Amino acid sequence: MNTKALIAEKIAGEITLSANPGATIRKWRMTFNVGQSELAKHLGVAQSVVSDYESGRRKSPGIHSVKKIVEALISIDEKQHGGQILLQFQSLIKPQEGIIDILEYPVPIPAERIVKEIKGTVVTKEKASLDRLIKGYTLIDGIETIKTLTSASYPALYGWSTERALIFTRIQFGRSPMIAIRIHPVKPSMVVYHNPGGVDPLAVQLADRENIPLVVTTMPLEELRRKLQHLGT
Repeated sequence: MNTKALIAEKIAGEITLSANPGATIRKWRMTFNVGQSELAKHLGVAQSVVSDYESGRRKSPGIHSVKKIVEALISIDEKQHGGQILLQFQSLIKPQEGIIDILEYPVPIPAERIVKEIKGTVVTKEKASLDRLIKGYTLIDGIETIKTLTSASYPALYGWSTERALIFTRIQFGRSPMIAIRIHPVKPSMVVYHNPGGVDPLAVQLADRENIPLVVTTMPLEELRRKLQHLGT
């Protein structure tokens, strides 16, 4: 199966399995920078049909309709954007070495809720506010990533949105991840250290300067992963 087919399968699966299919359709339509009228025209339906699906006024579309919606989004991207959106998504199909798990949430999750669910402790100052939404997360093996990460592969950590939590495990004091984040122009919405040996004061200072909440959790890794995945259901 080629990359385009894999991406289409992933999107269709996310819509079909979502507790709120309409919101998930809307998320993907906006991700592909496609207007309701444009999508409706491509599907051969009235704009109100797309609007009703997204708002939940119309019964969730069946598998056949979902397939047509996904194919329409991909077709529009290829014809009007040169496939640029698809290209950005290849990191989820062929993830960067060191990425343990990567997920996009159908609906953005308040950062405060994520901290609560993973029993996290915020170590940055109050100015690094939790008043923000998280659109996904990337769970990262800190040791493997440090070995293999390059400036070209760094964007792969961000999946399909930079408004996400980067979660580092297998780190000692967490200085290296925050230095990497500090020097790169692309920033996450939140950084989480999983069971670190300690937290270097420099890491906290860098997070404060970037206004990025830095959170520490000691939750067992598999439980942490399940909690993060469950937030997206």
